[in-house]
Amino acid sequence: MTVLLAPEVVLDADGPRRGLAVELDPEAGVVTAVGPAREGAVPMPGRVLMPGVTNAHSHAFQRDLRGVVERASPEGRDDFWSWRTAMYDLAGRLDPDAMEDVARRTYREMRAAGFTTVGEFHYVHHRPDGIPYEDPNALAMRVIAAAEAEGIRIVLLLVAYARAGAGRPPEPGQRRFCDPTVDAYLERLEDLRRRVAGRPRVTVGAAPHSVRAVPRDWLEAIAAHCDRHALPLHVHACEQRREITECVAEHGVRPVELLHRTGALGPRTAVVHGTHADNTEMDLLAGSGATVCACPATEADLGDGYVPAEALHRRGVPVCVGSDANGRIDPFAELRELELIARRTAERRNVLVTPGEAGPTPGLLRAAWVHGPRALGLPEARMAPGAPAALIALALRHPRIAGVADAHLAAAVVFAGGPELVRETWIGGRA
Repeated sequence: MTVLLAPEVVLDADGPRRGLAVELDPEAGVVTAVGPAREGAVPMPGRVLMPGVTNAHSHAFQRDLRGVVERASPEGRDDFWSWRTAMYDLAGRLDPDAMEDVARRTYREMRAAGFTTVGEFHYVHHRPDGIPYEDPNALAMRVIAAAEAEGIRIVLLLVAYARAGAGRPPEPGQRRFCDPTVDAYLERLEDLRRRVAGRPRVTVGAAPHSVRAVPRDWLEAIAAHCDRHALPLHVHACEQRREITECVAEHGVRPVELLHRTGALGPRTAVVHGTHADNTEMDLLAGSGATVCACPATEADLGDGYVPAEALHRRGVPVCVGSDANGRIDPFAELRELELIARRTAERRNVLVTPGEAGPTPGLLRAAWVHGPRALGLPEARMAPGAPAALIALALRHPRIAGVADAHLAAAVVFAGGPELVRETWIGGRA
């Protein structure tokens, strides 16, 4: 039985429109019609109905690092690498019940904040000593169960991890992330794909963790496997300067160049962060059709730097966003920070503007509705028959956007909005 919603405003890529009703089919999980409001519609006064935001990069368990990592080390030198030590300590304490619990709490907040889809970059696989559970995908299945319980759409990006770096075996804190061979990893990947087949809000992708964590032959094998099966491939790259230095020392090229040479860079690839990508690497990203997934809040928190937003925009590289470590879950802040980074860098306003468009808002909404889903191998989010019924309703009278004229509503939602605007969500057509 379909559901017919009649909000005060419908907002999508065509802008805000009034007097419309949106029909959802909870069985098929899609929008079936958008047209003039008619009898039988559920009135939604004071609501803006729009597609939800795609969160293309999350580590759900890291939600429990909030506050823990905000203490200065005795050495007075805190960076990504010192933060990583605390993260390993947390990861080492997780059992299956704790993994599912933290994932449920994280996904519940994501959905309430306006994220309707999550790409979970999942790399805590085995027991703390590295020995697999009886079910080698036990923890991945618990994360998937958490997403299903909270009603959020998940793409489980199963992470491949082999080593601590070039010529170095896994450190103790990394052992539970690692598989002994790339074939063992691919076997787990295929097992997971078989087990989620037919689950309407679950799919699977591949994720070599980074060029530091997997050797070249693993990249080549995973890239070939993804090509054969049309799977999304996500990988951390150019997040820290040390990572780049080590990659050049081992391979003679920078991380994005290595991805290109191994066949791991293509239209189904999402390069996570890309913070320190140089001009050659950005040209490769543009030529390959790959997407960059920026995680501005986490990149700032870790002192990584910031994505070269304007340079990527000039080249036409699609950019999406993720909440990464989940210290703060706010899709509106992640989106607008792309433009704010560009403004700080360029020292001017309205930087990420596509010719023919009035400002940066349409491009930022494409990051949420087009580039994010595409990076996860999903259909784009829109208000049209056949589109995924993954929608959020915002409070039109909330002080953050109250009184804004329709012509400026989309920009106000992006640049002034926050999770407090979100009142209801529908994922797969279900409230």
